[in-house]
Amino acid sequence: MEQHQQKVAPFSSYQKFAIFILAITQFTVILDFMVMSPLGDILMKSLNIKPSHFGLAVSAYAFSAGASGLLTAGFADRFDRKKLLLFFYIGFIAGTILCGIANTYPLLVGARIITGLFGGVIGSISMAIVADLFTMQQRGRVMGFLQMGFGASQVLGIPIGLYIANAWGWHAPFLWVAIMAIIVAIAIAVKLQPITKHLAVQQDKTAFTHLLHTIGKKDYRIGFTATALLSIGGFMMMPFGSAFAINNLHITQHQLPIIFMVAGLSTLFIMPIIGKLSDKVDKFRIFALASVWMIVMVVVYTNLSVTPLWLVVVFNILMMAGIMSRMVPSTALVTAIPVMQDRGAFMSINSSLQQIAGGIAAAFAGMIVVQKDKLSPLEHYNTLGYIIVGITIIGVLLIYRVSKVVKKKNEGQPKQPDMAMVTEM
Repeated sequence: MEQHQQKVAPFSSYQKFAIFILAITQFTVILDFMVMSPLGDILMKSLNIKPSHFGLAVSAYAFSAGASGLLTAGFADRFDRKKLLLFFYIGFIAGTILCGIANTYPLLVGARIITGLFGGVIGSISMAIVADLFTMQQRGRVMGFLQMGFGASQVLGIPIGLYIANAWGWHAPFLWVAIMAIIVAIAIAVKLQPITKHLAVQQDKTAFTHLLHTIGKKDYRIGFTATALLSIGGFMMMPFGSAFAINNLHITQHQLPIIFMVAGLSTLFIMPIIGKLSDKVDKFRIFALASVWMIVMVVVYTNLSVTPLWLVVVFNILMMAGIMSRMVPSTALVTAIPVMQDRGAFMSINSSLQQIAGGIAAAFAGMIVVQKDKLSPLEHYNTLGYIIVGITIIGVLLIYRVSKVVKKKNEGQPKQPDMAMVTEM
């Protein structure tokens, strides 16, 4: 906690630009992924596909993102980070444009795979750039700005994307994201300076050896398992959220943006509060209480029938509160597990496994949820809710083990700069 009292250096004008450009980069990548959920009902009707097919379209991105993260983890420190960021970002833009011109289901799935292959690595590269450009005393504030991409994508991006889709069709949001990303790519190419200091550090291990070394540690595997399990619940519910709201709760396509905007706006208020609370109260305790809250909300929400708009909005806010109140303390705990020399590989593997687990969850959910025809209610959505309850209970047990690992690691260490950095977000 002493870290918060220290005087920190102000950001230079170049550092401010770097924060802005990395935050906007994250925003476009997150938005491209997030927009698939609200477009779910439109896509299923337009392409005449079943929920199982849509689940596969969502999981295609996650699987390819997870695979590319594992494949590139060992090589990310061997190139100029600016060139690496540009290479993957241009690939991401190409994949997004392909999504915007795809006119059949197979082409859309192929485009999502390409987008995931490139987009899935950008987050890890951005984190490496942050570590290179900012001191430990500055990174908490930087991470706070970058993490707002999730909330901002819901507050601004998803509602605007839905309005565009309602006006010009489901292709338009992808093309809109691509146009934004092209402008960002030009700014990166022109303004961001080469980031090459890490190239001077002698590598004493091959990339593959370091990867095996990181996976081989028991404590790390506990963290990997916990993160993968936590991502399963969200990936199960999220892809079919809009279709459930429209076909079961009788929310209209034009009301849908309101739900996403209000829920996203609530995260911008919830995350700082939970982050500060995580500094004052035991993180596992907050996680456990939030898990109980989320279990109640998931069971209630997935069993709803026709519901007024205002009540759907309230339920989404309450459910988002539970999800975010789990995410903040669990992220703080998991990222405290690795030692400094393993941190990059740990985060890359952790991110990849999170994506892969989410992809499996989305595909599995698509096999459970059934819709008889385009206008029928979704069936067995509540079954997903009950499965999520079971997974959440197991998640509490795993995070308890993570908490024990972190406390054991920190015994005898008077200062906790990394934990202060994470929980400050």
